[in-house]
Amino acid sequence: MLADYHVHSVFSTDSNTPMEHMIEKALQLGLKRLCFTDHMDYDYPNPSEFIFDPEVYFDQIQLLRERYKDKIEVLAGIELGLQPHLSERLSNLTRQYSFDFIIGSSHVVDHWDPYYPEYWENRSNEDGIRRYFESIIENCKAYQGFHVYGHLDYIIRYVPTTTSKSASYSYSDYAELLDEVLKTIISYGKGIEINTAGLKYGLDYAHPIPDVLKRYKELGGELITIGSDAHKPEHLCYDFHVIPSYLKELGFQYYANFVEGKPVFEKLS
Repeated sequence: MLADYHVHSVFSTDSNTPMEHMIEKALQLGLKRLCFTDHMDYDYPNPSEFIFDPEVYFDQIQLLRERYKDKIEVLAGIELGLQPHLSERLSNLTRQYSFDFIIGSSHVVDHWDPYYPEYWENRSNEDGIRRYFESIIENCKAYQGFHVYGHLDYIIRYVPTTTSKSASYSYSDYAELLDEVLKTIISYGKGIEINTAGLKYGLDYAHPIPDVLKRYKELGGELITIGSDAHKPEHLCYDFHVIPSYLKELGFQYYANFVEGKPVFEKLS
């Protein structure tokens, strides 16, 4: 596996890593492609967070492409924080700038990131999880300018009062709703990502849980990308070595990289 397609840098509020440091680590790991997918979350609870200047971003990407052109392919991606009312603003952004790859993610639901305790006020854990999955359907119907949906069960990292986060939900608990999530994503020709940050956060799995990934395959889903969600160089390609055999056990034969907005399919070895 010679590419990481979910990588953050100093352009993301939650990272202080220069792009050059990520690239140097990627070279140590023998990567052939590295796709930066920094956060763009309009209308975040703190509006000064998770916003970057695309002009400065692309200037830096271009500079690094030239500097490392004989060593690694540096790609310009973005992780969009999706909310239904942002569809026009997001469309304007992605029409104006030529991103190689676009992740759509649910970070803010009903004005709060589940990271914050305020999201869970007056909600049971089940209601909070269910509302998060509902938001994915709403976001997909409002905006289709992304390539894959990121970390489908991101919310599980932040469910309160759980002693074992990896046991905090199962596919069967939300089967009907999760089927609608997956069918909606597939119906728009979009994919999902395998996000190994789940393993980094101490879960027993990469996002999403295996049963959701298995169901995605059963419903006809084929398009998957693989990313570490790294914010530091040491987390680049986190536990990637376990992913090929894991995906093949679930029936997948290929994963995708994106270049200039088009998928490049790679066979799992």
